[in-house]
Order: sequence, then structure tokens, then C-alpha cells
Amino acid sequence: MAPASRWVEDRRGFFRLTVAATNCYLVTTADGVTLIDGGLPATGGPLDDLLRHLGLTRRNIDALILTHGHFDHVGLARALSAEGVPVHVHPGDHRLARHPYSYRPAVARVPYLIGHPGGLPFIGRMAVAGALAVRGVDADHAMRDGETVDVPGRPTVLHTPGHTGGHCALLFASDDVLVSGDALVTLDPYTGVSGPQIVADAATADAAASLRSLEVLEQTDATVVLPGHGEPWTRGIATAVQRARIVGRH
Repeated sequence: MAPASRWVEDRRGFFRLTVAATNCYLVTTADGVTLIDGGLPATGGPLDDLLRHLGLTRRNIDALILTHGHFDHVGLARALSAEGVPVHVHPGDHRLARHPYSYRPAVARVPYLIGHPGGLPFIGRMAVAGALAVRGVDADHAMRDGETVDVPGRPTVLHTPGHTGGHCALLFASDDVLVSGDALVTLDPYTGVSGPQIVADAATADAAASLRSLEVLEQTDATVVLPGHGEPWTRGIATAVQRARIVGRH
């Protein structure tokens, strides 16, 4: 990934934008463009760079799909909505998307970070990238479990609660790609630890539910997994889930 651009094409038509260890994905098809997650506010520059590279502008984005409503995935949602981009989220996270700080994790964040100092540099970078100043969005489209969203790429919605109540992963079956959001990551910014895992208790509402939702991901049998944090996993969802179960909650 070129440091100046902060984006890379992981799979043909799937462009990953990474700012402060937080990913969002621009999916380009013959039918148009879908953005998966809104990243942090500082993601706006890299997004515009990528769109220019593709000969596009923000107005060419046909839809924004939020895997969930946490502040680090909603950063650009309000601005894009104001430019006419439809925003989709599961009903279980509609309120959270409007108020992206209004959630209570399983354990208190500050004591957790003191006990896991490896996460402090990542959290610091997120703060610099605007994590403390995200404004929510009133998503105008509700996604339902098992439905195919009528947007470019036509992903299937997989309700994977735990990290948040309305968290969803997205399966692009024809491309053999699973966008796992924070249901399964390969880097936990709260610990700094790499490898397939669920996100730490300090940012997860219900870790037991997160572990149960791994079965939903596993059933897709997808080869490529694009997570909300960390590098892509290309050895199949089954091996990723197996490793995540070994790590367990933390």
C-alpha cells in the first residue's frame, strides 16, 4: 500500500481504505459503487484520492452500508448522506449510528487499556484521525438478516450480533468475499494483537454473542475475509474462525 494513498485493491473491485488501523471498503462493479463503512473523519482524504484515481467523485457512490454504528465506522456517514448517498444499517444499530458513542462495552475502556498498553498507540492514532468528534447519521435504509441489498455488488446481509446488537457482515457470494466488519478482525486496536479474533471486551457489548456469531461467518465458506481492522485473511473463513475461537474473549 502506498503510504500517501492509504488504499489498496485487495480483490478485483474491492478497494480497502485504512486510516488509524480502521478499514472501509469501496466496492466497484459494472453497476456502480458501494462503500462499506464510513471509517474515521480523516478517511475523507484517502477516499477522495481513491475516487479521483478511479475517475469518480463522492456523488458517484451509490450507497453506504454500515456494518455497525460505532464511531470509527460512521466517521464519513453524515457528510456522505448530506451529499445524497443513501445510508444502510441494521435496525438494531439505527440508534447507535445516530449516536455513535452511546454504547456500553462489556468492561470499562480506560482500565482495560491501562492493562493492555499495546493498544494505546492505536487508540491514540484513532483520536488524531477524529475519533473523538464523530457526528452520527440518520440512516435511511434498514437492512435485514438474509436479504440481498439492492446496491452495486448485491451483498447478502448476515446479522452477527455481539460487538453491537445490530452488527452485520456482508457476503459478496459471486466474488467469494466476506466483509466481516468487527465480527471478526485480524488486528484488535484495543490490544495491538494481530491474528483472527473477536474485538476486545473494552469495545464489545456481548462477547459471548460475538463468539456465537462466528458460526454465521463460518457457514459462508468464503475464501477471502475483509475485516474492519487488520489485514485481509485469504486462507478461508473456517481457519479464521478456528483461530478466533482459540483466542476467545479477551
